[in-house]
Amino acid sequence: MISRFASYLAIHPNLALPHRHSFYHLLFFSEGGGKHTIDFHHFEVKPFQIYFMLPGQVHSWDFDGHVDGFVVNFSSSFFQSFLLKSEYLSSFSFLNGITSDSVIDLPQQAQQSVLILFENLVSASQQHQVFQKDLLRVILIQIFINIQQAIFKDDRHQLPSQNNLILKKFQQLIEKHFLEIRLPGEYAALLNITPNHLNALCKEHLGIPAGEVIRNRVILEAKRLLVNVGLSVSEIAYSLNFNDNSYFNKFFKKEVGMSPEVFRKQSMKVLEK
Repeated sequence: MISRFASYLAIHPNLALPHRHSFYHLLFFSEGGGKHTIDFHHFEVKPFQIYFMLPGQVHSWDFDGHVDGFVVNFSSSFFQSFLLKSEYLSSFSFLNGITSDSVIDLPQQAQQSVLILFENLVSASQQHQVFQKDLLRVILIQIFINIQQAIFKDDRHQLPSQNNLILKKFQQLIEKHFLEIRLPGEYAALLNITPNHLNALCKEHLGIPAGEVIRNRVILEAKRLLVNVGLSVSEIAYSLNFNDNSYFNKFFKKEVGMSPEVFRKQSMKVLEK
């Protein structure tokens, strides 16, 4: 799905409510302002800002006046038949699932070239020609490469070292298995390294031990589910593979500093403001 954002917003007026997508969600703002919340991190919306959201992330908007730009939704399988490297997309720093890396203020020298590529993308989506989907894939990859090149000078987005590649694989494994695997030693075995090595890497590069990285992912999913008022706390505990609801409550309170019920109430109060 490719659209100008003003048109998309007219069709989807309930974006102020927290919601999640089962697909990649890309937004490029050319004008407007307001606030955007992704996985409980808050950002000021401004022109030439780009948001990359992965499937499952929870986000909501609070726009200020007229906003416009571009929105692109695509499935995780959209590029699979087109690229030999199945994990090609994860090589881009803004598609690593880390919220702070997925919000980009596009440097001035790249703004016009990326804007033109988005215009080309909209134009190509409206022309039903042979190889249309492949053309859309090519333009999207051009956009990704242009953005990565534009931000490459930022140390935050440098190509990863071997140690960081291990951590990246660790985070990918957590994303895939966090509902079933909660022990650092089990992940270390999957990575063919010792638990001590994994723990040392996490402390050196992330500032926290491996166990906390795993717990943070479980807590993030709990928070995502708690903003869905249609689910009870017991249902959320069960969906996160906690057999005992009281244990889930203790776990959440220890990690977050409040009970799931209090977190849900506070989240609702923020939305009402």
